[in-house]
Amino acid sequence: MAEPTGTKPFSAFEWMLALRYLRARRRETFISIIAGFSFIGIMLGVATLIIVMAVMNGFRGELIGKILGINGHVILQPIDTPLTDFADVSARLAMVKGVKAAIPFVEGQVLASGASASSGALVRGIRAEDLPAIPGVSKNVKLGTLDNFDSANGVAIGTRLATSLGLSIGDKITLVSPRGAVTPMGVTPRVKAYPIVAIFEIGMSEYDSSFVFMPFAEAQAYFNQDDKATAIEIYLDDADQTGAMRDELEKAAGRPVLLSDWRQRNMTFFSALEVERNMMFMILTLIVLVAALNIISGLTMLVKDKGHDIAILRTMGATRGAILRVFFITGAAIGTVGTFVGVILGMIVCLNIESIRQFVSWITRTEIFSPELYYLSRLPADMNAGETISIVVMALVLSYLATLYPAWRAARLDPVEALRYE
Repeated sequence: MAEPTGTKPFSAFEWMLALRYLRARRRETFISIIAGFSFIGIMLGVATLIIVMAVMNGFRGELIGKILGINGHVILQPIDTPLTDFADVSARLAMVKGVKAAIPFVEGQVLASGASASSGALVRGIRAEDLPAIPGVSKNVKLGTLDNFDSANGVAIGTRLATSLGLSIGDKITLVSPRGAVTPMGVTPRVKAYPIVAIFEIGMSEYDSSFVFMPFAEAQAYFNQDDKATAIEIYLDDADQTGAMRDELEKAAGRPVLLSDWRQRNMTFFSALEVERNMMFMILTLIVLVAALNIISGLTMLVKDKGHDIAILRTMGATRGAILRVFFITGAAIGTVGTFVGVILGMIVCLNIESIRQFVSWITRTEIFSPELYYLSRLPADMNAGETISIVVMALVLSYLATLYPAWRAARLDPVEALRYE
């Protein structure tokens, strides 16, 4: 005899019964507690995944922005002969389609001294007309000005370097270079003091505590470079086109050169970030998995507790499919609501991550996310829509899979056996 077809799948009757089972009665308190822990576990797992992935995305994005805000996308270095024709080479490179700017510079390591301390620093000589093309510096001047930079005979330094050396606008910073004048007694260090005309804050502690910008001609004289440049920085309209434009840039240079792009210079750093990001995703996914396993245990106990009810429903004409769907809805409701509440919680935290960091720092009287350790002066969070959707789908799939076995057990329950022992 054919089994009756019963109600339509996911009918109002099945939803009513499933939602009724979600409401705990006095003798089902323990089952309700397990369901509650499952809900909280999925909610916290999803929220944690979203927050951690957003912070890591923001961390990577901020670092790339800061690094490329002060360093070119491609560095051109001379081969065989010094870069004395830097002006002509820069002009040719600037005419290439897709190149935003080509900036020659002179660079060298120095010991910087101020009123209260000394510190290692990196001096970079830049032409005044090229400064607007370096947004990390030109758009982040906190004190002073970069106007008439070539004729001011001064230097621009980062905020952290100024703080550590106890210097401000108008004070003089003493620079000591080992590559000084050549004398019969050998090479003597070059010591010279420069007034500070501008203080900038890039937002990346490594740069704010080490960079010193100097007029190009003065840097040539200071480092004994005569009419030479150390290299040329090339800024592109699209940082991801460095590989595609390499041949065109080499051709435009018109001389033997070595090109290195930002990915090659920071390969180890960004590779480590990517590995850490993937590992964090895998580890935090286990939180959602554990919460999903709690759904299995909670539903299994609910099925055992509701054996008598299931038997009565079966004798009244409820199909196995209807019973399966009732318990599937019960478990899926926990996973679905937990997932979307977790998404909302994660979004709220991501949108207020810096305020939360400052509040926790104030409460604990410690510095959370120290700039000296993490390079950035604030905690970034960048939610990626595709990644968030992937987290939601993963959590829902795990939750739904966890409900299948208990629901199948409920559907396979023999009403005769269930009623015999009541």
